[in-house]
Amino acid sequence: MELDQEKIGIILVDHGSKHVEANNMLIEVARIVREHLGGIVEHAHMELAEPTVAQAFSTCIRQGAEHIVVHPYFLAPGRHSTIDIPCLAAAAAERFPGVSFAVTDPLGIDARLIEVVTERIAAVTKPEPSQR
Repeated sequence: MELDQEKIGIILVDHGSKHVEANNMLIEVARIVREHLGGIVEHAHMELAEPTVAQAFSTCIRQGAEHIVVHPYFLAPGRHSTIDIPCLAAAAAERFPGVSFAVTDPLGIDARLIEVVTERIAAVTKPEPSQR
């Protein structure tokens, strides 16, 4: 199925937190993805904060999306990314007949993530220049 890229809405979904700083990180990730891909990119939280998946879905539709791609911004394929988020997306889609959606795999194992992990480890294990 060939989709018009301008009609695709992307929703990045994390768990959600009571800590505003944690929720703000997903806003920044969505901004960077929007800069990189262009088009309609929104963020949502499963719980504890807004926007919800349903709210983000509606926002994408208002911007002209006809197909929604929901990305669980999680590392592992656990219950949230394989059951909860697909259920939330399906429930949101029911309000918009004719709009299709898909849920991606979570981040998983990827060499690029391993690079970040090793960089973070190196940042705290390399001696300061004055300690050499």
